[in-house]
Amino acid sequence: MNSQCQTAGGVRPLLVMGTRPEAIKMAPVVNACRRDPRVDPIVCFTGQHKEMLAQVADYFDITPDVDLKLMQPNQTLAGLTSRCLTELDACIVQRAPTHVVAQGDTTTVLAASLAAFYRRLPFVHVEAGLRTDDLFAPWPEEFNRRVASVSAALHCAPTQQAAQRLLDEGASAASVHVTGNTVIDALQWTIQRERANS
Repeated sequence: MNSQCQTAGGVRPLLVMGTRPEAIKMAPVVNACRRDPRVDPIVCFTGQHKEMLAQVADYFDITPDVDLKLMQPNQTLAGLTSRCLTELDACIVQRAPTHVVAQGDTTTVLAASLAAFYRRLPFVHVEAGLRTDDLFAPWPEEFNRRVASVSAALHCAPTQQAAQRLLDEGASAASVHVTGNTVIDALQWTIQRERANS
């Protein structure tokens, strides 16, 4: 783990997720944090895809410490973003994490990276460095992941190509690590679980 994300008393990451793909890809991170006695994780659901997120969370045995339940009927993207940022900021104040961790390119990731930046907390971006070179495709995801990369203290790139992209954009070499794609870890866990249950 990167030293800039550690404190004398260990680490207390705020692990933020709001969609089903985020929960699948963050499940290995949550489980690794829970197994390490030096880590005191805080799991936060934003509820961006509430029903689908709950389904995956149950499967991977992820129980949130905080559930923001942000979705409202007919909510605009701007409304969701502002609510997510405001509620994550309040969560940071209340829970006092040492850093914030989020995966991918959703509105949840954008808000998490901004909330961490505004509170001067290190932001860890899982699945960092993916690019299409078109700010509007996919929209708004390409913008979201670029903003997350600008604010990230630690970039967990899934491939060497993604890592090189971050370096080419000016990220420091010390902040970029090729970690692989956590969906592979989730798949391996699922295979082991299914074999054990058969």
